[in-house]
Amino acid sequence: MKHIFFDLDRTLWDFEKNSEQALNMLYEDLKLGNHIKDFDTFFKSYKKINAKLWNSYGSGKITKAVLRVKRFEDTLKSFQVDAPDIANQLAEGYVAISPRQTNIFPNTHETLQDLKKEGMQLHIITNGFKEVQFIKLENCGLLNYFDVIICSEDVGKNKPAPEIFTHTMNLANAKPEESVMIGDDLRVDVQGAERVGMTGVLFDPHRYYNERAHEWRIYDLSRLPEIIPFMK
Repeated sequence: MKHIFFDLDRTLWDFEKNSEQALNMLYEDLKLGNHIKDFDTFFKSYKKINAKLWNSYGSGKITKAVLRVKRFEDTLKSFQVDAPDIANQLAEGYVAISPRQTNIFPNTHETLQDLKKEGMQLHIITNGFKEVQFIKLENCGLLNYFDVIICSEDVGKNKPAPEIFTHTMNLANAKPEESVMIGDDLRVDVQGAERVGMTGVLFDPHRYYNERAHEWRIYDLSRLPEIIPFMK
């Protein structure tokens, strides 16, 4: 294997921790406690609604602009708070604050360094919004590890569409049989990559999936350099 393609959110960048930190700040700044009894209740509702809307965005049912605001509108409405102005402030504040949080998964730097030492070329394929993904990478000190960084907006297709994988491989001068894709979503990252001939690795730090979900399943990024030599 010569090329390793990474998902970003929930694979390198700890989306849940960073999202929680950003929203906690906004909860306090916007005095949402006047409407919602505690932050944990607010965040739990937001996560559920956000995940549902991201699925809609990923399948092309809603636009990025709709997603950005609607996830907060719907969260507030789940607490009987109809406040478009607050939803807009949350949307703007979240995009400004969240990507500047710097929680990454354990052994991220060490793993990327080890792979580079082995002569691997590293790349990013992400469905995240382009204007924030580069901020995340730079603030966490990850940007310089990667040769090709592609956001779904660059291609007009979200993972698991084959076009985004083939487009990124073409830019990296990579062949499918020498390429590995690692991500936290079995359908979107792993199976999407495998459909174009890449080898998929499932990153499952929270052990969300069944033990037999995939042949190449790791819980810690440090395992990645160890298993790559065994891939055909």
